[in-house]
Amino acid sequence: MKKSGIFNPLLLLSLFVVSLFGISATLPSDTSLDLPPRWELLGSKKVNFGLDRDEIPVTIAEGTFTALKIKVRRSGINMHRMVVHYGNGGTQEIDIRKNIPQGGETRVIDINGGARVIKKVVFWYDTKNIRARKGVIELWGRK
Repeated sequence: MKKSGIFNPLLLLSLFVVSLFGISATLPSDTSLDLPPRWELLGSKKVNFGLDRDEIPVTIAEGTFTALKIKVRRSGINMHRMVVHYGNGGTQEIDIRKNIPQGGETRVIDINGGARVIKKVVFWYDTKNIRARKGVIELWGRK
């Protein structure tokens, strides 16, 4: 009769598998990791001089978003307000009232009601650019 000891290959394999399951059960799942927010460029618009209104359409294929922010490129603008139009027909009016310099951005603007589909965003702004360079508004959405 063969003597079985602690170094039996089947026993070692069993201990290894049980240990592996035990370790993996204590690790956090991907959904519980504290990942940084993911921002996506939803669209951009070259702004006109003076007081104006522009809109950036957002398609349903972009998905849902929890927050927005505006970045300004090439030239500063004075952002008055924006209205977010949601996929379900609702709107959210947001007073910005901020002079955003070239390369600057707004605060993070939380969307009412959690993650929502955005249909379009309408902006009211003015520019006082003495260098005659048109600025660019970028709309960013946080997933």
